[in-house]
Amino acid sequence: MPRQAHIAAASSLFAGYLAGRVWTTGTRADLDRPASTDAFLARIELRYWPEALACGINPPGPIRRQLETFGKNIIFLFGGRAPAVEGSFNSMKWFNLTYDDYLAIQKESKLALHISPVIARDDIRAVSDYTSTNGQVSGVPPVFSQVRTIPLQVGRWFNDEDNDQRRRVCVLGREMTRNLFPGRPAVGNTIMLNSVRFQVIGMLSMIGNEEQNSTNIRIFVPLDTMRELFPLKGDNSKEGNSISFLNYQPRTFDENEDAKAELHRIVARNHGGFDPEAKDIWEEWDTVKNQKTMGKIFTAMDWFLGGVGLVTLALGAIGIINIMLVAVTERTREIGLRKALGATNRNILFQFFLEGAFLTLMSGAIGVGGATLLIHLLSGVNLPQGFDTPRIVPVSAVGAVLSLALAGITAGLYPARKAALLEPVEALRQE
Repeated sequence: MPRQAHIAAASSLFAGYLAGRVWTTGTRADLDRPASTDAFLARIELRYWPEALACGINPPGPIRRQLETFGKNIIFLFGGRAPAVEGSFNSMKWFNLTYDDYLAIQKESKLALHISPVIARDDIRAVSDYTSTNGQVSGVPPVFSQVRTIPLQVGRWFNDEDNDQRRRVCVLGREMTRNLFPGRPAVGNTIMLNSVRFQVIGMLSMIGNEEQNSTNIRIFVPLDTMRELFPLKGDNSKEGNSISFLNYQPRTFDENEDAKAELHRIVARNHGGFDPEAKDIWEEWDTVKNQKTMGKIFTAMDWFLGGVGLVTLALGAIGIINIMLVAVTERTREIGLRKALGATNRNILFQFFLEGAFLTLMSGAIGVGGATLLIHLLSGVNLPQGFDTPRIVPVSAVGAVLSLALAGITAGLYPARKAALLEPVEALRQE
């Protein structure tokens, strides 16, 4: 059953107001430390918007948009833990991905697209003519802009010549631009990265909230320039051949697990030939899997809201039956008098049937009007990043009113039939 049908079915109040709660969601993710998978886990916050159930919603929408501030359908592969002794899984040792892994994946993989290695360091000092600051410097290939969200505000992104010739050029995140060039143009100027001069060729627009997406405080340089000047250090650096992580996209949305398994096999072969399917080896973040998981959650929520709607619809129908039965009881003499004067059973049935339909349609219209007014007021409120402004969906609004009217009309048939079958003489005797 479609989500809008669930929402429409939930509107069942007879008293003149369609009331309910609509789920809306937001996500916030932090990418400050890309070496840790935990740094990529999205925090899902559920909020209630007091709103009439005539409103249509799409809960996964804000979540999907927040994930897409990092990139669309992307997978992060950081590395893993391989057996310290071949054939033994009692002792595991961390290994970094290498540039050779990237070349092998690029050559052999059939299920991964836009494969982009990243070298990230946060110990490089950035100095401009005006100030200095620390920020994460990331070496990335030109294809990085196809897998990750890179909205250029001014200037250009890297091209193949920049990377192949190892040019000293860089692109600044929006917040990094503010720090290095406060109130001044950045593109065309130069900065020093650990005493190496780089020309600024581009500046990014703000991505998400400045404190919630570390792309805003990054400095991007061509990958081969980064490998030459600022390779990774440490025990697992593989003599400067290591990379921080890989970004890539599965060939299709549904092939994310197959793409991961393919890359696991290639990397495992390059690092000693261990079993790539062993438990707790790989560190990765799969946004496709996150989207599928959230889709299942919201599908379950749809069914739950649909069940709540059916229950409230039934309760509303029972209320209408009670009210119409009271009306029949209070107007028994009137019914007897009308039938004595020649009214037929059909006339009485139609009268009470029409009254029930009118009351339910009127209550539905009041509910939709109240919801429209409320949403109009909410449209002027500045909502947090990732939250959708509630809106009236005409199809859902009409469906809500018609559902309520159908329930009211159906519920009104029994009292109307009871009134129509009253004998005139017995009805006139009622006090």
